[in-house]
Amino acid sequence: MKDSTIHKDEHHLKGTVNKITYRNDQNGYTVAVVRSGRENVTAVGIMPFLAVGESAEFEGDYIVHATYGSQFSVKSYERKTPQTSAAILKYLSSGAIKGIGQSTAIKIVEKFGANAINIIEHHPEELAEINGISLNKAMAINYEYKQQFGIKDITMLLSPYGVSPDRCVKIYKTLGSECAKAVKDNPYILCKYDLDFSFETVERMAFDFGIPQDNEQRLSAGIEYILRSNLLNGHTCLPKKKLLAVAARLLESDYYRLDDICAKMVAGFVLSLKTLGDDEFLSLPQFYSAEEYIAARVKASMSVHTLEPIDELEIDYAQNKRGIKFEQKQRDAICMAFSENMMILTGGPGTGKTTALNGIIELCERREYDVILAAPTGRAAKRISELTGREAKTIHRLLEAEWVDGEKTRFARNERNPLSCDVLIVDEASMLDSLLFESLMRAVKISCKTILVGDVDQLPSIGAGNVLGDLIASGIVPFVALKKVFRQSSESLIISNAHAIINNAEPDLTRKDGDFFFIPKATQGAVLDTVSELALTRLPEAYGFDSVKDIEVLCPSRKFETGSLNCNGILQYALNPNAKNGASIRYKGVHFYKGDKVMQTKNNYDLQWEKADGESGFGVFNGDVGFVTSVNAAAGSISVLYEDKTVVYTSENLSEIELAYAVTVHKSQGSEFDCVIMPVFGVPTPLCYRNLIYTAITRAKKLFIAVGDRGTILKMCANDKKTLRYTLLKEFLCE
Repeated sequence: MKDSTIHKDEHHLKGTVNKITYRNDQNGYTVAVVRSGRENVTAVGIMPFLAVGESAEFEGDYIVHATYGSQFSVKSYERKTPQTSAAILKYLSSGAIKGIGQSTAIKIVEKFGANAINIIEHHPEELAEINGISLNKAMAINYEYKQQFGIKDITMLLSPYGVSPDRCVKIYKTLGSECAKAVKDNPYILCKYDLDFSFETVERMAFDFGIPQDNEQRLSAGIEYILRSNLLNGHTCLPKKKLLAVAARLLESDYYRLDDICAKMVAGFVLSLKTLGDDEFLSLPQFYSAEEYIAARVKASMSVHTLEPIDELEIDYAQNKRGIKFEQKQRDAICMAFSENMMILTGGPGTGKTTALNGIIELCERREYDVILAAPTGRAAKRISELTGREAKTIHRLLEAEWVDGEKTRFARNERNPLSCDVLIVDEASMLDSLLFESLMRAVKISCKTILVGDVDQLPSIGAGNVLGDLIASGIVPFVALKKVFRQSSESLIISNAHAIINNAEPDLTRKDGDFFFIPKATQGAVLDTVSELALTRLPEAYGFDSVKDIEVLCPSRKFETGSLNCNGILQYALNPNAKNGASIRYKGVHFYKGDKVMQTKNNYDLQWEKADGESGFGVFNGDVGFVTSVNAAAGSISVLYEDKTVVYTSENLSEIELAYAVTVHKSQGSEFDCVIMPVFGVPTPLCYRNLIYTAITRAKKLFIAVGDRGTILKMCANDKKTLRYTLLKEFLCE
């Protein structure tokens, strides 16, 4: 007969954790032995941070496992602070709190007994009365305890919603030790920060937590969420009427009540409001102030003239030294570079931007000006360095970026610690978003000449804003647009078709003797088969390309059958022999094998790299492409080689890389590839526009092949409507 104190029914279990049999640190799956009365029960489920000695109440179901027998499958649980001296001693001795071992645990319990946990949490200074515990150590124990329990609380609260332990740690770092209470009181707070929560997920939490649908916190969070979501579409602001209409549908609320809430949010500086004629625009304050600052800084820069104007003889000197002859527009660009404190040089492929830029650099160096070259991405910086023969840095590296708490970017270079150069040249300026350009402007002295170089017909930045387009459209910043295609470049079908597209003409899809080919296919399956065959055999045999290193598949979208996600799976199996039977590490459904081509998807200044000669450092950046050199399945890690730098990825940062046999056109910005293959079939209507296919074509150096539907290609080429972006920069510049 079982003891009557055993708390057991079909859906609840209450007891003390005696042993942790197994734990997966990546997803928090745990197997624990729970003492309930006189019975030991095996509890299984997502229970990260559950520690030996803790008491807890579990909800779930009793099941019978075919191998392990009776178990309690945990759906949710609530931990209880150990109450008795014996339970506290067991808990503290388990190593659950960093800084407390078995001997220290005994000392603490001997002095404070059942009050030990209260002392650790609320009066840590009293721990310093114990021999061997300094005040600093006591405060460190207090911090570790609060962190452990804070993370446990938020993990237990959110695990039923599929929130992983690593995301819970991020929430804890963002919201602090009382994050569980803050989220339970107002789950919509999860939408305010860069925590990757959809509004739909938070809505489910709010319903479970009993928050009414007309709650003002919900409505204000919904408005803010719409603005944040539209940052992904490039908008730094939205028309107020349009925002309220969308919010009314999303939140199923009254338009005029939402208008009142917007007014409160503006008054409370949660939102910023800009009136333009009869229209009002709402923006998140960070982006409003960024564009306002950029405009003020640009106008201030335009009022300063620091370099001596150039004369024709000096330009003749530069062209004679380089053994070339500048076209008139190139000479105009060189003159403008010295007569204006800020200028823009734009033009398509083959129009001589690099030639004009090299002339500017040559004359700046002749005058002993300190010139710095930069670009938004590592690959773009490498490319301009190769074209000019001079060092170029990413903007993040130039500004000496670092992460605060591993999450937020901070730049050491700013108004108080500006760059010391006389001339700053930024290539691939079409990739500049509002926040990055603001940071750059803050780090540039007012006397520094700034030259922006880019192709205004390419896709705009991935981040929110339309910096290059707005600067040109304002009429405030002078620019030179190079349009003449030089004879040698005009012989390339890649270049001639790119210019045909921009000039509203159809590209030549019939030629079979150049560097631009179109292969018609009538089904998605045929498109994918052809793309795979081209990369695996046809192009390597015909042109000597390396299937993985020289060829890149550029997809219009990430999703759908011909999107980069699906193409990567197909190409991985076709191009990497290890994908058939090699060791792998699996992360969110994707297997990584030795030999895989991968891309870093975010800037991480804390990732350590090491070179073969022993040199080491930190920092891997968004867009960097490398190759998996080894897989350690037992340790759950892989090594990736980026040119000459090796980086080890563990479960903590595998989310930052993805397969890169195929990437989206947006992700390819700033890069060039020997050969580009583009599947063009079933392209979503919102992506059927000219800038996208133009950008894809201009990524190819030696060969471009489009595979798919001719009608879709012509539809994309004919759609000259640039991606609409709501921004305020042009308005601020024109004020």
